[in-house]
Amino acid sequence: MILKASQRGGGMQLGAHLLKEENEHLEIHEIRGFASDNLLGAMKEAQAVAQGTRCKQYLFSVSLNPPDMASPSIEAFEAAIDRIEEKNGLTGQPRMIVFHEKEGRRHAHAVWSRIDADTMTAQPLPFFKMKLREISKGLYLEHGWQMPRGLMDSKERDVRNFTLAEWQQAKRAGHDPKIIKATIQECWVSSGNRAEFSKALEGRGLYLAKGDSRAYVALTIEGEVMSIPRMVGIKAKDIIAKLGKPDDMRNVADTKQHIANVIAPKLKELIAIADKARAKELAPLLDRRTVMKELHTTERQKLDEGQRVRAISEAKVRAERLRGGVAGLWDRFTGQRSATVKQNETEVPRHQRHAKPRLHSQSHRLAARCR
Repeated sequence: MILKASQRGGGMQLGAHLLKEENEHLEIHEIRGFASDNLLGAMKEAQAVAQGTRCKQYLFSVSLNPPDMASPSIEAFEAAIDRIEEKNGLTGQPRMIVFHEKEGRRHAHAVWSRIDADTMTAQPLPFFKMKLREISKGLYLEHGWQMPRGLMDSKERDVRNFTLAEWQQAKRAGHDPKIIKATIQECWVSSGNRAEFSKALEGRGLYLAKGDSRAYVALTIEGEVMSIPRMVGIKAKDIIAKLGKPDDMRNVADTKQHIANVIAPKLKELIAIADKARAKELAPLLDRRTVMKELHTTERQKLDEGQRVRAISEAKVRAERLRGGVAGLWDRFTGQRSATVKQNETEVPRHQRHAKPRLHSQSHRLAARCR
């Protein structure tokens, strides 16, 4: 059923509207959570409580309108109202329910006070329109009513109508089986025959075909095959009763080829656009990477050269400590040379000691040549 809602003030005006005698039948079905047992008295109470707060839109009003030719029971209305209450966090809040009947069609109005009398705060109602939309869709599916086109979900759509951003979002999100199943169910209840059903499916990126067992199936653009009876929850004979026999339909293989022929051009176009946009975005980054690479190479060369010069200079200092000739013999005799060698070893960096174990002997030869 169609659900229309609003946050509002003006309780007395709303009460007067609900009590208009333009309807063939009017029933005050429920007044809950108020001291008063009549509608206008309850509206006055809601307004009086709201005056203790800064909330101006202290009422939440919802109208419930079933589709033409549908006659849901009182219990069905009550279940829908309870679902609305729970989804919007209004459980236990004071409420009023009024039934109107006009030209043989019954519809309902439910009004809640948003003010919590204990805390004197208004119950927030974030995204209430979106929540009511989901409840409305569920009611159409549960009762098997033909769903209005405006209620059908847009999460599954024909890729031929995608923009680049929508296509990229669809790729990131993937295909949720629950969404696909709900999409097929929505197309089913909103269609009266095979042509309408097939068109509704194609508008959502799904394709109707004949399965191997002569039953109806739906294919995604990736070629995944799903049984229509299983998705809709109806026996195959009931599907055929509505759509007719699928003998003249494309089989799965032909439908996959059809999808490839229809979808491939659009996918190629989107991929080309994406590649071009990516190249444009990456161009400055690639330039920066080139500059950074050259800078890093230059800095590494400077570092290597500085380390090489420093190593040679330090090795020369250590070599000059080892005296030659008579002085060298005296150092050996007194043990001074051994102490100098140990000093040199401690000054050599650890990585050089492991990488060049013969550094000291080379230093000895350098010192000998210097003398």
